[in-house]
Amino acid sequence: MTHPGEQFYPEGVRWDDPIPRGTLPDLLSQAAAEYGARPALEFRDRPISYSDLEDKVEIAASAFLRAGYGKGHSVALFLGNTPDHPVNFFGALKAGARIVHLSPLDGEIALSHKLSDSGARVLVTSNLSALLPTALKFLDKGLLDRLIVCEDDNWGKVGTQQAALPDHPAIITHQQFIDGAAKPTQWPAITADDVALLQYTGGTTGLPKGAMLSHGNLTSAVSVYDVWGKPARLERNAVERVICVLPLFHIYALTVVLLSSIRRGNLISLHQRFDVDAVMRDIEVKRATAFPGVPTMWIAIAALPDLDKRDLSSLVSVGSGGAPLPVEVARILERRVGMKLKSGWGMTETCSPGTAHPKEGPDKPGSIGLMLPGIEMDVVSLEDSTKLMPVGEVGEIRIRGPNVTKGYWNRPAETADAFVGDRFLTGDIGYMDADGYFYLVDRKKDMIISGGFNVYPQMIEQAIYTHPSVQEVIVIGIPDDYRGEAAKAFIKLRDGANSFTLDELRAFLAGKLGKHELPAALDFVDELPRTPVGKLSRHELRMQQSPQQGASQKQQFATGGRS
Repeated sequence: MTHPGEQFYPEGVRWDDPIPRGTLPDLLSQAAAEYGARPALEFRDRPISYSDLEDKVEIAASAFLRAGYGKGHSVALFLGNTPDHPVNFFGALKAGARIVHLSPLDGEIALSHKLSDSGARVLVTSNLSALLPTALKFLDKGLLDRLIVCEDDNWGKVGTQQAALPDHPAIITHQQFIDGAAKPTQWPAITADDVALLQYTGGTTGLPKGAMLSHGNLTSAVSVYDVWGKPARLERNAVERVICVLPLFHIYALTVVLLSSIRRGNLISLHQRFDVDAVMRDIEVKRATAFPGVPTMWIAIAALPDLDKRDLSSLVSVGSGGAPLPVEVARILERRVGMKLKSGWGMTETCSPGTAHPKEGPDKPGSIGLMLPGIEMDVVSLEDSTKLMPVGEVGEIRIRGPNVTKGYWNRPAETADAFVGDRFLTGDIGYMDADGYFYLVDRKKDMIISGGFNVYPQMIEQAIYTHPSVQEVIVIGIPDDYRGEAAKAFIKLRDGANSFTLDELRAFLAGKLGKHELPAALDFVDELPRTPVGKLSRHELRMQQSPQQGASQKQQFATGGRS
């Protein structure tokens, strides 16, 4: 059998089922035409219908066009989970621009690079005090021509901390930006092959690089999940209430929650941040039916002291992604509330889809599941990426499909290195069993995945090197019970320099790095390991610290995934 895992697919689903593709503005327009007055979003207990959402998007799109941010332009979004995100995401896309997602969790170094590299000269942000001061720094550094500031109170006053807008000719509120914008007689022509999104990712050999995700890539990703879940949806025949606490700037939430829910006419219950009590209220009181999360969220729920008495019966679809899920957490949830929590695998470059577990099928502890319809995955030699490895043999996982990126923005050499023909080299090391189930063993790259977010050791090292006492540093990932992985810094001090505590280092790095990037552990060493040509060696340091790290990690985690 060409695709042995197909035998375990849901009834009626075939690997070669058609995977429709199109554009993201059309995806929203078709949903608005079909679902109209049905609520698309609920935020702070207030609904926004599909028709209202499309109307707000078209007004935003008209304003982007009026301001000259249409075809060929990059529009950066520096936003949290509020309706401002989908309004400006779809608005800029409808104007013909491409989106650049900036993570509010990132530090100034990474964010400045993403703005410069993408060519985005306009940034949409919020007046929240957690966002605006950083956005103003980009303006001061000359990285922006225009700063559009959404006002959080527009979605209802809840006492969020907001910052005052300085008087600056380049700063405009979102309301001022859209006031009087007239819809064009004809919207710009957009094709499925146009780049819709520059989603930044990367390894440790350089700064983050922008995966070029086309309209066709993203709509295909939604279609892949549509095909996979169609039997279950037909059986239920219901409008789902989907909890969205995953950040919309992350590919997992963008595809699995926002785009997929809009395609299907579901209600997105949007939360600005993860709060276990608010999520449980959504489940127990509002009877939410779907909750895609990351392991840290499930760990918090599994740790509830009264979990046995909580009512999670409304949930019909749960998932964990973005990072490895500890086996013990999955066991607790199954034992105490009867919930089977399995996760698949995907990455930024695949717009999320890669593998998933069928509802019915063999129990495969440690597996990341089967390759989804329309997606081909195989395993190749670590020494020769054209040589296929037999069943059960470990190598690098390759993938191809309509959802896979066309390459990296302005990085032709790195794009060429990432592909063998039309197959993308994932950098993940694993194997496939005789049933077509895939397993992860390790990662080829040095990237750390902490709480579902990509953390790049070199970015942390660059920041640590600005400390006057530091001569050399290597950062590696270490196991963390809560986040899956955390960063640990190994530092060689300058001669005569005084050591410092972990808390002092974290205080020094505050602002330079995102909170999720700050080291969780620190060791001072007399010497750091090097390669034969004298380069500092993370690989050798990992081997010195834990020769069995790869094997123990395989035992510790049930499944793995990354975005």
